[in-house]
Amino acid sequence: MMEYKGYIGKVEFDEEAGIIHGEVINTRDVITFQGESVAEVKQAFHESVDDYLEFCKSRGESPDKPFSGQFVTRIPPELHRQVNVAAAVSGKSLNAWVTEQLQDAVLRIGTAKAAIAKKLSAKASKRKTKVVGKAVPRKRKESEQLS
Repeated sequence: MMEYKGYIGKVEFDEEAGIIHGEVINTRDVITFQGESVAEVKQAFHESVDDYLEFCKSRGESPDKPFSGQFVTRIPPELHRQVNVAAAVSGKSLNAWVTEQLQDAVLRIGTAKAAIAKKLSAKASKRKTKVVGKAVPRKRKESEQLS
């Protein structure tokens, strides 16, 4: 993930095409970018966001801002009742309780991703530094010494 001017870019590697490509994920408008290296994709991301902002300005339109902080979700009435009760029991408003639950979920996902990345990095590091053994000169056979 990358961030620039409040816009978040998510990148993926396309092995077949040999490129890194991505898109801005926190807006409803479509903003994409690509490059062949990390430096290129980062530059392309910045340029795409800047181009998008300039395009909106030239048309006299407001760019789609990264999320307003409000969202509507539909849940079953029974779950709505249970969530409302849980918020009341914890002494919080429904909005405050849901915000807290969402923050905890995002934190858990981030922590899990970091743990996986750390584990993968440790495995890769072990593979690179694996000691096979010392090279020990062998004694020559008599037939080799006569040559």
